Amino acid sequence: MSLLPIFLKLEGRPCLVVGAGEIALSKIESLLEAGARVRVVAPEARQEVQSLASSGRVAWFARGYETADLEAAFLVIAATDQPAVNHKVFEDATQRGILCNAVDDPPFCDFYFGSVVRRGDLQVAISTAGESPALAQRLRREIDARLSEDLGPWLASLGNLRRDVLVAHPAGEERKLLLHELAHRPVCELEQCPSRRLALGPLQAGPELKVPA
Repeated sequence: MSLLPIFLKLEGRPCLVVGAGEIALSKIESLLEAGARVRVVAPEARQEVQSLASSGRVAWFARGYETADLEAAFLVIAATDQPAVNHKVFEDATQRGILCNAVDDPPFCDFYFGSVVRRGDLQVAISTAGESPALAQRLRREIDARLSEDLGPWLASLGNLRRDVLVAHPAGEERKLLLHELAHRPVCELEQCPSRRLALGPLQAGPELKVPA
């Protein structure tokens, strides 16, 4: 199966989760981290979901799923402990052109949740297309162990410097080489930072500035 690996912007998007148990909770939390507006439909809910609803972070409808719940949904997650309900949600969503994931049921998924390593805005996501979540989790642990904990702040500084470079220098091969070089260097916000001086000084191409193959 060929999948398109993408990172989807969900800020402010309405998303529906059918179910409010342990599995649903992890998906709800992932959606909230992405800034989605989350509605939850389930007759009963874990205490954590109830707390999210009480604080206004999610809207919980304490009843069974209805087809009308899909109205205005950008994407849907079916996470009940009843396969028939999950399949019904998927079928209804498919008819309406809404992306749906029936948790742990690959044939009834338009997309999969990857196993993710995070360092600030850096995300490394691993997917096995539902074949072996355990393998994805093993690889996540291995990658997590290899990435330094300060990558997030470094990436934020690198992003700020990149924006300065785009303003300071015209597009071209020299600017591309410079940006690749900066991605290998320590970066900070101080004016005397060597990387900042390199970035905002005259552009020059040389053997030390080479785009990796």
